[in-house]
Amino acid sequence: MSTATILTPAWNDPGQPFRHSWEGLGNIDQFRWFVRTDCQEHIALAQEELGLRHVRAVGMFDDELRTWSVPPTAWKDKEKTHGANWQIVDECIRRLLDRGVNPMFTTSFCPSQMASGPTTVFTTKARTSPPKDDASWTALVSDGVRHAIRMWGIDVVRSWYFEVWNEPNLGGKDVSSGFFGGDQKDFFHLWDLTWRAIKSVDSQLRVGGPSAARAEWVAELLEHSRKAGTEPDYIITHCYNNDSESQPLSPFAGPQEDRINKSPNFFNGVVRGTRSLLDSLGFRGEVHWNEWGRSWFPADPPRETALEAAFAVRSMAAVSQDATYFAYWCLSDIYDQVGYGANAFHGNYGMLNLNGLRKPAWQAHRLLRRLGTTRIPVTGGDTFTDAIATTDGGRKILAYSHPRSFEDAVAAGTVSIRLDSEPKHPRLYRIDSRDNNIITAWQNLGSPAYLDRNTLADLKNANGLQTSPGAVAITRDATGWLATFALENPGVALLEVD
Repeated sequence: MSTATILTPAWNDPGQPFRHSWEGLGNIDQFRWFVRTDCQEHIALAQEELGLRHVRAVGMFDDELRTWSVPPTAWKDKEKTHGANWQIVDECIRRLLDRGVNPMFTTSFCPSQMASGPTTVFTTKARTSPPKDDASWTALVSDGVRHAIRMWGIDVVRSWYFEVWNEPNLGGKDVSSGFFGGDQKDFFHLWDLTWRAIKSVDSQLRVGGPSAARAEWVAELLEHSRKAGTEPDYIITHCYNNDSESQPLSPFAGPQEDRINKSPNFFNGVVRGTRSLLDSLGFRGEVHWNEWGRSWFPADPPRETALEAAFAVRSMAAVSQDATYFAYWCLSDIYDQVGYGANAFHGNYGMLNLNGLRKPAWQAHRLLRRLGTTRIPVTGGDTFTDAIATTDGGRKILAYSHPRSFEDAVAAGTVSIRLDSEPKHPRLYRIDSRDNNIITAWQNLGSPAYLDRNTLADLKNANGLQTSPGAVAITRDATGWLATFALENPGVALLEVD
């Protein structure tokens, strides 16, 4: 069934400031990938097209990076004395800084020789148990910070963000998988140790947490840290729209029927609930949603469709002003937590596939970035089909159509934008089941698992952000001008007029 929607921006409204919180911070799966050429190419593309300035990855202290290891000069040492070694970390950071991108200094996970228990995560078997010796951990962290300042300079390092661990609320002492082999008390102890180790080197460095899943432990960390004198400079939290509805600890603002992971409104409700919670607690620092998306499943084919594009735009239309950063998880399919992808497209988290091809979610972020920074109200839509309109730098209207249920089939529709003058040179960028959708192009080739040189070149040529010439019909009625175009549900379209 086709639907028609008429949207009317308030062109005479002075508008409100509109921060591009989806720009600036991005995620790569693990720190070890930074030495790969293809990962660096993906980061460079994100810098150019998405405005990437800070990049985050877990596993900076993993054994594979040799941050706590035996040097080759001690090959005769029967005791195998370990020490700090920042050579691989330096190479990772150097490649980022050479591009003008800042690393996030992420104190995860625990070197195996320091770990107090056997718990691990990922195919790399990274140790997630807390350190068995406070002094050794403190020395490692503070040495890493001092070394970074010696290498890159105090002004550069002060521009970084420092993060304590990753999702410590997932796991437990008796759980063989998860991100932390301890409980909340153990994490708060680790938080205090790490915060003090970093601040002992330079009190101006920015330390954030709790980096917990489902936006949990935020109030608890603030309560603990204020008593301990280790309050975070900024809050880090995570949420996916399909996070388990059985978990009662996520802050939430909205009707009860949306507090389930089948509702497209769940993520927005958690963001608003967290913002309200932080306001009530008097927290005035930055807030980073440095993992978010529609689904946390490691393989989820709808993530590579226009549904994800519509979810991203609709979410940012609703809650983008409620935090400093929203860093979608994640930038790239260069990824190995439960297995490395064997197909060119396999439903993984990345907005770029293994070959650097832009998925619909990436293109949606490009459209968001084209918007201005003064937003005006729009009437005529509803919670599922609506638009963001900005007026500075030309008139731009980013319309989206999102299904009421994630299981709904693709449906046809049209959107009309009411304008207050005759539009000059209208341009339409559309993301749907065909336009700016590399998955469809790949499927039309037979969905090859491996892309040979010629196939990859053809797909890259079809992977730019393309306009839809002739797709906008300009008409005039008794109340003014209308720009009308087809918009599938799910779908996204940016109309720009001079």
